[in-house]
Amino acid sequence: MYLLMDNRVNVTYITLDGYVDLYKYRYLYFVIMFTAYILIICSNSTVVYLIWIHQNLHEPMYIFIAALLINSLVFSTLIYPKLLIDFLSEKQIISYSACLFQYFMFYSLGGSEFLLLAAMSYDRYVSICKPLQYPAIMRKTTVSIFLALAWLVPACELVASLSMSVNSKLCSFNLNVIFCNNSIYKLHCVTSRAQSIYGVFILLNVALFPVLFVLFTYAKIFKITYRSSREVRKKAAETCLPHLLVLINFSLLCTYDVIIVRLESDIPKIAHLILTLQLILYHPLFNPIIYGLKMKEISKHLKKLFRRDKMN
Repeated sequence: MYLLMDNRVNVTYITLDGYVDLYKYRYLYFVIMFTAYILIICSNSTVVYLIWIHQNLHEPMYIFIAALLINSLVFSTLIYPKLLIDFLSEKQIISYSACLFQYFMFYSLGGSEFLLLAAMSYDRYVSICKPLQYPAIMRKTTVSIFLALAWLVPACELVASLSMSVNSKLCSFNLNVIFCNNSIYKLHCVTSRAQSIYGVFILLNVALFPVLFVLFTYAKIFKITYRSSREVRKKAAETCLPHLLVLINFSLLCTYDVIIVRLESDIPKIAHLILTLQLILYHPLFNPIIYGLKMKEISKHLKKLFRRDKMN
């Protein structure tokens, strides 16, 4: 057990004990995660850059994609630098205040991801099912409101949960994780019933309801396009399938994160670490690949960019 309280500055430290054979594999962990971080930064930034500079990509669908990729960039920058420092450190610790901030940002960005996917599904519904009304409905103002709500609603709802955690008394200073997530509730001496109920409310509001909305919207799209021409069906598949793949992938990873606290003692430490690494590796790399390869216009600009680089 490491020093948990610095009396000179009154800072409480939490030990992160989710690593496996860190002393043996610390440099391997560092190389793998550093490489992954560079790939995440480069791939997400490239697609965001292409959307930014090309006028034909200044449409609501691509703006929402750029917002999703910016989420991945912020999320990775929140997690990876601390991980890389921990791999090379003797003590894997974090101050309780920094842990709360990491927890807050992690779930705030996760909630905004679901809301952005819901906004994208609505955009696709209007585009495919109400094409004549699309310019009037999906105006710049509408897109700006959707973006603001996607980022602000989860953050505002989590502030209340964060304030409860700040004022909770701690009886434990050890977390079996590699970064701060909903496991922080295990540090509290008493599990607050109000906090648990409010947590379920947040989960329903920023995760389950948006997922149900996306599924309902795409069901309507596929029902309408099934009766339409082959060209309309092809357009629907090209634009909706990548969003559905991202939704399914992210939903599975978030489901794991939600239930892991209850099953933590039943899961071997190595399995826990592998699943956690998938959460922070797979999704930030998955999004730019899916949108870069599957979205026709983005893929076209990517090919031009790489051809230009080869010629230079």
